[in-house]
Amino acid sequence: MNSVIATNALRFVVLILVQVLLLNNINFLGYVNPYLYVLFIILYPFNGNQTLFIFLSFLLGWGIDIFEDSGGINAAACVVAAYIRPVILRFSFGVSYDYQTIKFSSTQPGARISYVMILVLVHHFIMFLLEFFNFAHLLLLLKKTIFSAVFTIILVFLTLALFNKRSR
Repeated sequence: MNSVIATNALRFVVLILVQVLLLNNINFLGYVNPYLYVLFIILYPFNGNQTLFIFLSFLLGWGIDIFEDSGGINAAACVVAAYIRPVILRFSFGVSYDYQTIKFSSTQPGARISYVMILVLVHHFIMFLLEFFNFAHLLLLLKKTIFSAVFTIILVFLTLALFNKRSR
């Protein structure tokens, strides 16, 4: 139990630092900016306390907002993603999630991809919707959401492959 808490605490701090110090400086063509900190929401234990998880997701987004001076859009997007994560898990993993028998690294690749894609797309859509706060720029909203989400999804899977315990 203590190793799970330590792992999540370390992941929390490292992802904020990587996002703020490295990834926020990437802005390719004005549309592509990776948001790797979503990995904390993706990898949080499936059977963990949901209330604590939503609070930690808020703190994660708020930490990013403090450094970006973005007015709470990351915190709101993280809370929404954390709140609907059980629905996405049930959709992606089905009965395995209902019986709490999921181990992310040992799930089917298709289920893993759908879970990460849906969660990242929801997070990014909420974040950019709050950034624009206007449907008049719907095309720009969708463009930023899709391009940033694709880059984030690639970065998430590269990070997961890099830190996979089975490959060591």
